[in-house]
Amino acid sequence: MASRGPLRLAALALALSTFVGAALASEPEKPQADKAEAEKPLGVVELFTSQGCSSCPPADEFFAELAAKENIVALAYHVNYWDYLGWQDTLSNKKNTDRQYDYMRAFGSRSVYTPQAVINGRSHVNGASRRDVDGALARMDRVGEGMRVGIKVSRTSDRVMIDAGDAGNGPSDAHVVIVYFDPPQMVKIGQGENSGRSLTYWNAVSDIQTAGMWHGKAQRYELPMTEIAKKGGCAVLLQSVGKDGMPGPILGAAFIRKP
Repeated sequence: MASRGPLRLAALALALSTFVGAALASEPEKPQADKAEAEKPLGVVELFTSQGCSSCPPADEFFAELAAKENIVALAYHVNYWDYLGWQDTLSNKKNTDRQYDYMRAFGSRSVYTPQAVINGRSHVNGASRRDVDGALARMDRVGEGMRVGIKVSRTSDRVMIDAGDAGNGPSDAHVVIVYFDPPQMVKIGQGENSGRSLTYWNAVSDIQTAGMWHGKAQRYELPMTEIAKKGGCAVLLQSVGKDGMPGPILGAAFIRKP
């Protein structure tokens, strides 16, 4: 007759493995963070452009370089006020144009133009000028007008968590703005000032939504993953807003990448 010792050990091992498996199955899913998303970018470049503007292609080409850099949140807002020149911009929408007019009022300007690059929500330069864009980013980073608040993005299978950091003695109020954009796409322009040209556009903004308020202290915001999955991509901007509702300095930013 065989000894019962090995049988008891086998039974104990089976029971232990069953217990551990059940515990792991019941443990909540842990969010996965993207290392790049947890870092502060150098800055945010918002390009206002149009397929119907002959001055815009050089800015669009330079913007493609910016969009490829991991330390810059680059967003392209196609506007619709040049459509009367003969070509309706296929990527434009009213929200994009409204955002540029809001910046115009915030900067005390008298008119809008393309290509215009707004840097960190603080100033604007010619979007086709590499020297002006790079210079503005470097200067703001040097004098403390860059990304002052860290934003960390993590995810589970069904939601995205946005953790905005603490401002310390800095600004105390801002909007959490979610900017959705399309994947890169080539457009053949049939009419207007750029007729006959085929141009590739990156990070063309398709929608802008406010997800909540931030009051200077560390806070978490959640978005359903299903909403993110519908879009080509999106970014989160922590942007201060003036008493008149006009956009102010961007304090933090991060990309929310699709899994």
